[in-house]
Amino acid sequence: MYVGIIFLTKKSFEDTHATVYIVDQQGSIGPLLKSSKNIAYIHSNEDLQAQLSSLSDEDKNTSILIIPEDFLNNPNVEFLASSKPNVNTQNDVRSDLSDIVRDFRYQNLGINIDSINNINTQVNINAKEITPDGETKDSNTEIAMGIALALSILVYISLFLYGSQVMRGIIEEKSNRIIEVIISSVKPFQLMMGKIIGIGLVGLTQFALWAVLSFALAGIASAFFVSKADLEQQVIGSKVQGNNGALLAQSDNAIDSISPETWAMLQSINFTEIIVCFFIFFLGGYLIYSALFAAVGSAVDSETEASQFTMPITMPLLLTYALSFGVLMNDPHGQVATWLSFIPFTSPIAMLVRIPFGVPLWQIIVSASLLIIGFLLTTWIAARIYRVGILMYGKKASYKEIVKWFRYKS
Repeated sequence: MYVGIIFLTKKSFEDTHATVYIVDQQGSIGPLLKSSKNIAYIHSNEDLQAQLSSLSDEDKNTSILIIPEDFLNNPNVEFLASSKPNVNTQNDVRSDLSDIVRDFRYQNLGINIDSINNINTQVNINAKEITPDGETKDSNTEIAMGIALALSILVYISLFLYGSQVMRGIIEEKSNRIIEVIISSVKPFQLMMGKIIGIGLVGLTQFALWAVLSFALAGIASAFFVSKADLEQQVIGSKVQGNNGALLAQSDNAIDSISPETWAMLQSINFTEIIVCFFIFFLGGYLIYSALFAAVGSAVDSETEASQFTMPITMPLLLTYALSFGVLMNDPHGQVATWLSFIPFTSPIAMLVRIPFGVPLWQIIVSASLLIIGFLLTTWIAARIYRVGILMYGKKASYKEIVKWFRYKS
């Protein structure tokens, strides 16, 4: 996948680099258009009809820009291509021409263009955070937000994926009547926990393999496919030959090397804490929701019937996932984020979103402890439903019926 992403990214840069032939009827605009890494401007010596006839034989990213005589007073141009013109190329051409028109009108007003260009209104904010030792360090909020967003998506998808596997497995065994044979050898609670723990360990194994292979492949890709020396040899733009056979355009590098500041920001993130907490809260959240999915699987005979029961139990998870994109990342230390990170049904996502922003150790410990307690309580409730539901056939379950199952004595 890494190799494919890198290859397709390079290919995309090469394919989207455009060559634009300029037919300048005004006379002074063409020389002002300068080639860039995205566009190679070619000043055409051919007449318009000859250029149009050869356009269909050119590359698909080749276009003709016709600048009329009254362009400076009426800034309208024609942009011709053999197929639908690339939107990004049109935007780049529009931006370049707009700069020329702006400079022309500044000159007519007697405004010094260089003075305006030298005015820098950009304000740089160096965000810092104060450590418990009283020292300051870079806050790296953008990187923390990216990590929080990735963790939120990963946990949300994983809990649904592995929890639904537990439910589908139970429904399949129940519908095939295999469950009756298994129950003769093990207790219902043992069977439920065996299925939950087994699929949970599969999930942890997959995450561990993904982490190891991702780091390994990222290193290999960086060494052999994304090296700066390799990128410097890549020509993104088209090498277009003019009438005199000379080279007229060549692109710049597509990707610059990662700056030392970026590496420093990445190294300031406590990835060890993030990875450890991810496994803890993923496992705790999985155990809670898989127990509930197991109870639902035991109460129904098909996945179609399960939808009415799965929606209510997954609402807390869905709510936290939706809030993670705004409320939690915008104010990770606020009351809403803090309380959601303590509630067992919402903490697997809420706490992982907060951790990249820095969370006191006592809050992590309390949240993990409440998550364990929530799992034990949820498992006890689910087991009482599971022991009755797996042997029920033909009767459509309702919430009232499930409450009766829970109250049955052994």
